[in-house]
Amino acid sequence: MINSSLAPSARLARRLSVGVAMAAGLLFLGLTPAEAAKTTLSLGMTIEPTGLDPTIAAPVAIGQVTWQNIFEGLVTIDETGKVQPQLAKSWDISKDGLTYTFKLQPDVTFHDGEVFDSRAAKFALDRARGADSVNPQKRFFASIASIDTPDPETLVLHLSAPTGSLLYWLGWPASVMVGPKSAADDKTKPVGTGPFKFVNWAKGDKVEIEKNTDYWNKAVSVKLDKVTFRFIADPQAQAAALKSGDVDAIPEFAAPELMTSFDGDEKLVTKIGNTELKVVAGMNNAQKPFDDKRVRQALMMAIDRKTVVDGAWSGLGTPIGSHYTPNDPGYVDLTGKLPYDPEKAKALLAEAGYSNGFTFTIKSPQMAYAPRSAQVMQAMLAEIGVTMNIEPTEFPAKWVQDVMKDRAYEMTIVAHAEPMDIDIYARDPYYFNYKNPAFNDLLKKVQETSDPAEQARIYGQAQTILAEDVPALYLFVMPKLGVWDKKLKGLWENEPIPSNVLTNVSWDE
Repeated sequence: MINSSLAPSARLARRLSVGVAMAAGLLFLGLTPAEAAKTTLSLGMTIEPTGLDPTIAAPVAIGQVTWQNIFEGLVTIDETGKVQPQLAKSWDISKDGLTYTFKLQPDVTFHDGEVFDSRAAKFALDRARGADSVNPQKRFFASIASIDTPDPETLVLHLSAPTGSLLYWLGWPASVMVGPKSAADDKTKPVGTGPFKFVNWAKGDKVEIEKNTDYWNKAVSVKLDKVTFRFIADPQAQAAALKSGDVDAIPEFAAPELMTSFDGDEKLVTKIGNTELKVVAGMNNAQKPFDDKRVRQALMMAIDRKTVVDGAWSGLGTPIGSHYTPNDPGYVDLTGKLPYDPEKAKALLAEAGYSNGFTFTIKSPQMAYAPRSAQVMQAMLAEIGVTMNIEPTEFPAKWVQDVMKDRAYEMTIVAHAEPMDIDIYARDPYYFNYKNPAFNDLLKKVQETSDPAEQARIYGQAQTILAEDVPALYLFVMPKLGVWDKKLKGLWENEPIPSNVLTNVSWDE
């Protein structure tokens, strides 16, 4: 404690001596005061989240701000895509696959002081699976028949059917634990158990979070005191902000054509990693002419995927032949199933009764990859006599309403960011309006086994069905294009799940 009764001259001398001591300490570490380890971070994002609660809305930007930073789950998914313990320190699965018993971490509290225990975990899961749930992944919890809380550190899930993906799903942003007292306000004032606490959201500009000094996991040493998420939609503005130092990092840089502009930069580094972002042109399979498989196959064979990647994303991307990425278990390269062949495409159209082609409209969300891909596709489809009109569509609100809700579209194009989401083709309803009982049966079989090898084999069969049926035109997987300060360490270079995990991020001293 500083004695306020000291004379002004004495107080000044005390401050000077303290300052000299601090400077001496820094010099002893090889640092000048100006070079002391930085503890703040400004991180740029292209899309601003619509809210801050990933358990009530689907846009991935929500999780990119809050997942693993503010909110945590019973389990988590690491940078390699593997499930790891988190708020549940261990678990046991019964031989019949119908009972999951979780042992929870002790002495965990939410940021507002509320205790996290089995009662709170039950609340979060009941909220996610309840009749009035608006959770974007409500299907994850459909097999949970009942939940027991025999003691504060034990949570027991009783399932109605084996669910081989349950543990993986419990690691998703949509499955994070929310507090009974704070959940209703999480959309604008999120309260979790994570290493960072919410501070402020200046809509249209930024979200600020700060270090949670009472974080339960003492094995983790959080280095950052404050992080600001800055929302910058324009790629040129992103590049300028990086070069000026206005932002320290943009883990998902929006302009592949500008990546080479950072070559030779003394301050910045570029990274090209893996994502789950599958760019597909989905068709309304219930509407003519897309209800005819031959038409869908013809359109696929009219598209040279490599040219799409070159034209839309500066050659930075991996062509795909089904709704699956090379990162995922059981991946099969099916780009040769319906390869680029305009002449065969014309023959298939003629066989389907469209020898003179047809005209349709694609709703293109206003994100760089979509109109660019659409323009390349437009030229290719013209070669087989098909006219594709491009309708720019505001994302997410207008696109979600027209495509996801109203199904008022013929074709659209979007990057599906959810990992291992091949099951969307078995959902009814879903915007593709695709129905294939054989495919649905395969997805059920995946959940009936917890054997990874068997699951991978079944996923291979499911991919093959989609490559043959073509409910969507499978184009490419987008890479993770990162640009950040060379002194910054710990940001994920790969993205098995859309995120900006900050727990282990620090500045190189």
